[in-house]
Amino acid sequence: MRARNLAVTAIAVALAAGGVTLPLAGTAAAAGTTVRKDDFNGDGYRDLAIGTPGANSVTVTYGSAAGVGTSRATTVSQSTAGVPGVTEQGDEFGESVTSGDVNSDGYADLVVGAPGEKTPGTSGGTVTIVWGGRNGFKKGGTTLTAPADSERRFGEAAVFVDIDGDETANLAVISGDSWWFYADGVPQDGRAIGLETDFLPEGVRLDSMTAGHLTSKDGYTFVLTGERADGGAYTAYIKGGAGDLGYWSGVLAEGGDPSASRDPLAVGDVNGDGYDDLVTGNPNAAKGGAISVRYGADAKLGAPVTYTQDSAGVPGNGEDGDRFGWSVATGDVTGDGLADVAVGAPGETSGAAGARGAGSVVVLKGGPRGLRDGSASHQDTPRVPGVGEDGDAFGSNVRLKDVDKDGKADLATGAGGEDIGSGADARRDAGAVWVLRGSSAGVTTPRATSFNGSDFGVRLPAGAGGLGKAFGESLR
Repeated sequence: MRARNLAVTAIAVALAAGGVTLPLAGTAAAAGTTVRKDDFNGDGYRDLAIGTPGANSVTVTYGSAAGVGTSRATTVSQSTAGVPGVTEQGDEFGESVTSGDVNSDGYADLVVGAPGEKTPGTSGGTVTIVWGGRNGFKKGGTTLTAPADSERRFGEAAVFVDIDGDETANLAVISGDSWWFYADGVPQDGRAIGLETDFLPEGVRLDSMTAGHLTSKDGYTFVLTGERADGGAYTAYIKGGAGDLGYWSGVLAEGGDPSASRDPLAVGDVNGDGYDDLVTGNPNAAKGGAISVRYGADAKLGAPVTYTQDSAGVPGNGEDGDRFGWSVATGDVTGDGLADVAVGAPGETSGAAGARGAGSVVVLKGGPRGLRDGSASHQDTPRVPGVGEDGDAFGSNVRLKDVDKDGKADLATGAGGEDIGSGADARRDAGAVWVLRGSSAGVTTPRATSFNGSDFGVRLPAGAGGLGKAFGESLR
């Protein structure tokens, strides 16, 4: 761990209380009701948010007993009535997406990062909170700008959990090289609070963040990933608590360590001991990529247990370019109370025709002794819509969540290289999303569905698609 003094002054302003305690992947009580962290219209079903930073938009398709689809959905952008800002090319609105009942009205709100936003008179990046409601996103929103002139790419990632242990959730946001949070209540622009002890190394570039009950069953630990100044991977942690934020921190892995991650990470209780476990992906490790699991425990995370496609119980074989571990997610697919792990391998060659880079997703079942009994799905799996083609990159993003309220998480996966349309209307690398239902046996395909931006009126500018920009780049 390396400590240095924070260059900017933390602004501690007492805001009006009124937030709610919202577990990372669960529910919370607010005003006498139970609010799901991602139920934006308050109907009791979890909704799926799909970011398309190349088109500066986020599409929310609402959960139901029939799952999610195109018939009930809302697309939000800076051109939406009541949402602050102006849509401009390069804003990357939708690069990161999270959610929670920020204003405590009983509806989950959409929290969208636009790290490419350039606001006159301020540094780069914004976070926009779009208020949820019974009729969708009709209440407008509020925007937070980077809290210091030196900041770049504010909004790379955000989470909404109880940071300081007072049973009220707070918004935490990372920029390119800093971590910030907001006091209780609705976040207000210019009132972000920085680390008291800045443990981040000089020149680091942060890309992702998550939080969970990793070292305490009550408090949260935050995990940050990115790159060091020399290009090596960087994975670190910071413990929340009532003060001294940044003091209890350290590096989990960095450089060429196969358990170090530049981006992919997720948390969930894989072994059922009551602590969340940390899953990180490293698509550059081993021969074709790897994931690592660090089991949560009191005060300290366990040593990494690493899996590749050559590990027992993991389908496939590790091959150069598979990019196994490009994306990871956790959720209880089988309904047995244990978190399962979805792993994207967007470079995988799949299908009878051997399409290079068509991509695949592996789901590994959780268990007391670790991950096991993996299964793979791709576009050439029976009853999965579509056909695997060179460069589709199925598995470029993954999310596990129960959108039909049957007690089993469903798999949502993006394919950032999927081409949409034909002829003059064709859009290369526009991207698409598939949803496969969970069951007691694992992920199933009979009711699999897929959709793309054109189904919701989302159209990328010519040349704006591909990994990092396409429909499905972020899934929440």
